[in-house]
Amino acid sequence: MHDELIQSAGEWRRDIHQHPELDYDVLRTADKVTSLLVEFGCDRVETGIGKSGVVGVVHGRNPQKGPNIAIRADMDALPIVEESGVAHASTRQGMMHACGHDGHTAMLLGAAKALAAERHFDGTLVLIFQPAEEGGGGARAMIEDGLFDRFEIDEIYGLHNWPSLEIGRFMLSPGPVLMASDRFTIELKGPGGHAARPHECVDVVLASSQLVSALHTIIPRNLDASEQAVLSVTSIHGGDAFNVLPGSIRLRGTVRTLSPHARDLCQSRVEELAEKLPQAFGAIGEVSYVRGYPPTINHAKQAKTLADAAARLVGEEAVERNMKALAASEDFSFFLEKKPGAFIFMGNGQTAPLHHPRYDFNDEALPHGIALWRELIQGGRS
Repeated sequence: MHDELIQSAGEWRRDIHQHPELDYDVLRTADKVTSLLVEFGCDRVETGIGKSGVVGVVHGRNPQKGPNIAIRADMDALPIVEESGVAHASTRQGMMHACGHDGHTAMLLGAAKALAAERHFDGTLVLIFQPAEEGGGGARAMIEDGLFDRFEIDEIYGLHNWPSLEIGRFMLSPGPVLMASDRFTIELKGPGGHAARPHECVDVVLASSQLVSALHTIIPRNLDASEQAVLSVTSIHGGDAFNVLPGSIRLRGTVRTLSPHARDLCQSRVEELAEKLPQAFGAIGEVSYVRGYPPTINHAKQAKTLADAAARLVGEEAVERNMKALAASEDFSFFLEKKPGAFIFMGNGQTAPLHHPRYDFNDEALPHGIALWRELIQGGRS
């Protein structure tokens, strides 16, 4: 691979890292992507899809003789104060690229530049640069804004770096690779009062502690042991005095599941426990259960196509084709609900985990991501 291309990708990556943007407010990043796609000679570039997404189109040498393949990169950062200490650290207080979306964008730009110049493939390449992956559902927004109506797409592929995986290694699987992510908020209410006279009050603190314990029995006692799921109560808020029993307590948490059955069961049990258990203590329980990203489920044919492309680059021994599903979630799942495709994890070989203040995408991984996308489009389809 040309050193100049890798050098350019690194410069783009570090520039994006220095100027992180959140959610749908990725205007500077989108402008940079748009300018580069035009510079590369893409046949079509459209902006503002799903509020701030960018889509580029590159036709191969014979557009009518091959498939229309889409590749997606995410552009948004996280609301985290950076502690990496690198020279290209965030210049925006309280924002940083702690998940490697700067690297994902740079790698797809690098592949776009090479593929637009060479055109050694049949069919059409659709380049999707998406906002708001970090909880904002940018993939869904782009779909609702007509992504699949405005662009002809037969298959779609995505990638995420994985810090604990060595550089030069890949992992994926047919079927589920990431869990659905849902969240709940439970409000327990009752007449509070003096801590010295609990018999005259409703002790929502006690009720909440019992509810937390009960919620954590859902998975081990209601789901088959073979099903993967994670439930976590992540915050408890209520009361501000030593001698007062509060009138309300708020619990928040998440539920992550792989199967529709597990997802439905967990939701019904959370709602049932939140409403009925507090009654035993004289309290009222009100619950809000919000479904977030669905599970990311790879299509078997496309998972093999992507794994084969990776194996041609790094060797079969460096590609895990049957990885265990991870408890994280990804809104690429919305794309896979509409189109056949696959999502792969690429080694990033560093110690700081994703979403950590000291995380920084490892630029040594850039050539592998660029090469994977080029191989996917050219290697098995030229």
